[in-house]
Amino acid sequence: MRAVQVDEYGAPEVLRPVELPDPVAGPGQAVVDVAAANVMFLEVQIRKGWGKEFFQVSPPYVPGSGVTGRVASVGEGVDPALVGTEVVVDTGERDPETGRAESPTGGYAEKAVAAAEELIPVPDGLEARQALALLHDGPTALLLERAARFEPGQRVLVLAATGGAGSLVVQLARRAGAHVVAAARGAEKLALARELGAEHTVDYSEAGWQDRVREITGGKGVDTVVDGAGGELGASAYPLVADGGRFVSYGASSGEFAEVDTDDAERRGITATGLLDLQDGKGDAEYSRALTEQALELAASGAFRPHIGRTFPLERAADAHAALEARTVLGKVLLIP
Repeated sequence: MRAVQVDEYGAPEVLRPVELPDPVAGPGQAVVDVAAANVMFLEVQIRKGWGKEFFQVSPPYVPGSGVTGRVASVGEGVDPALVGTEVVVDTGERDPETGRAESPTGGYAEKAVAAAEELIPVPDGLEARQALALLHDGPTALLLERAARFEPGQRVLVLAATGGAGSLVVQLARRAGAHVVAAARGAEKLALARELGAEHTVDYSEAGWQDRVREITGGKGVDTVVDGAGGELGASAYPLVADGGRFVSYGASSGEFAEVDTDDAERRGITATGLLDLQDGKGDAEYSRALTEQALELAASGAFRPHIGRTFPLERAADAHAALEARTVLGKVLLIP
């Protein structure tokens, strides 16, 4: 089968098309003919050598952690009626205790093998590529929604508002009746944010963008910040949170999460929630699957929709990574074998 492999850490060019043996389904497994593979910024960071303390990934490896397609074959102990079913599924090595994927590998290929119990059928009314775009960002957006506790009339600032999860958060906040200020980079992304429901937009690549947010809110600041950027940019949004508000941060596109002065947060009554707080106690496979199924059903019902910014042929995985690093993509990036 055709696949893309990383033989050494480095620039996008280390993503190299290769021919590998077709995977065979073992007991409890299924092989999926891949129609599309998800591309996440996390995979970009791991390709460069980041996150070794979190992920057991080292070259050579096939990147990718989510695919959609039809079940081609099943192993011992798996219902053969699954063959032909259109599914989405995580790939990669599994944590033996939680059953969750712990290494984002195995997705950039024509065929992928996964645990049959992890296969999630694509619901009626939802296109397979949209389902794939929600596989990881859908559950993340729902966790962010629960942490942020969106309410009617609430003032919400969303950073990286046109990213995979950020674009869903904008829609969830508006659905709850909140007033959304979307922060992103460039006119094209700001236009998409308005299309998704943001009432106001600010370009955080421009000097004084924080003053613009204060102006929009009449000097009151916002009740909640949902930070998908992290690093210095995320930290610079923290002072915009009004006393008693919430700062929910999950992004680390710069390689670092936003740091918050915990003493200041306590003094001002601000609840600061990080990515690990979102996942604490919710890391089991059953909970993750329930969140994914909820996200898929919401999308199928029209409650929100993922935005697929670009698709690339499988062999152009390097171009897909380069586009993500250049911050030129609106929404999700997918590879098509």
